[in-house]
Amino acid sequence: MGMLDQNEIDAMMAAVDEDEVSEPLPQISIFSRTRKDLDNVEVRQYDFKRPERVSKDQMMALETLHEAFARNFGASLSGFLRTIVEVRVAACEQMTYGEFVSGLPNPTSYNLIQTDKLEGQMCLEISPLIIYPIIDRLLGGTNQDLFIPQRPMTPIEQRLISNVLGRGLEALSEAWSSVKELEFKIVAHESNPQLVQIVPPNEVVMVIGLEMRMSSRAGTMNLCIPYNVIEPVMDDLSSQSWFAINRSDSDTSYEDLIVKNLDQSGVKASVALANTTITLRELSELSVGDTIVTTHDAKDPAVIYIEGEPKFTAEVGQHRNNRAVRVIRSISKGERISD
Repeated sequence: MGMLDQNEIDAMMAAVDEDEVSEPLPQISIFSRTRKDLDNVEVRQYDFKRPERVSKDQMMALETLHEAFARNFGASLSGFLRTIVEVRVAACEQMTYGEFVSGLPNPTSYNLIQTDKLEGQMCLEISPLIIYPIIDRLLGGTNQDLFIPQRPMTPIEQRLISNVLGRGLEALSEAWSSVKELEFKIVAHESNPQLVQIVPPNEVVMVIGLEMRMSSRAGTMNLCIPYNVIEPVMDDLSSQSWFAINRSDSDTSYEDLIVKNLDQSGVKASVALANTTITLRELSELSVGDTIVTTHDAKDPAVIYIEGEPKFTAEVGQHRNNRAVRVIRSISKGERISD
């Protein structure tokens, strides 16, 4: 142990009197193979237990994408259950898989989801607080004084709720179609989340928390997406590229889809030979062989109506022993047609 000389002792006593004693700051050394301006390097704390692997822009895009899923899923359930069902995104965050599983109830409806275009599995958890009211509604109940059992679902209950899950996966595929065409399917069901390990406990996952409300009942639904599953499409999920997909004028996929569906839609076509008016008495006295006289000449063309709107004039004739009409011309909008 070294001894202090008198000058060092005097300096220490003077510093104590002036309250200027300070601990020397540790020297930080930064090593880099590429950067040379090490004096301007920004150093941040990094928590290895909660790594942030997804940017804020990507999380915002992920939330916006699943807001569309929530709207479509709520509309689909409302029609299926014959009652108003509201689904909304309550939270969108990233955490470790272990933290996600530890916050889930047991038992619950825990469903593993897989798609053939991405490696790995996702999971969809639905709270029993909303599962059993939906089952009660499907069986004709009113949800009044409904008891929520603390047990796994029976095979019959699981079969009933599979119809709800199927509609949810359709809405999820529709929402993801703006990023990548994916078809989701359920590969397994479980009631205890602790028994399922789709990724290691410290793996980063994105959790989209949704709230489901039906009449006076409400519950939560959580979609867990491991980072390694959607890592191949993360570049497309950034907010700029995702919104650019929706704004792209060159993307005609939706237009082609609408045109295709319209081409296959049926419309009602009818032909009016002539129009006239009669009284109720004349109508009641009509019998076989009676003749109704109109102001319409027999040689005048008939009118073709499409969904009740006059669209064409036509000649009446016969084709292969069937009555038929041949289009003469189209009727302009606002053109007056004589009866």
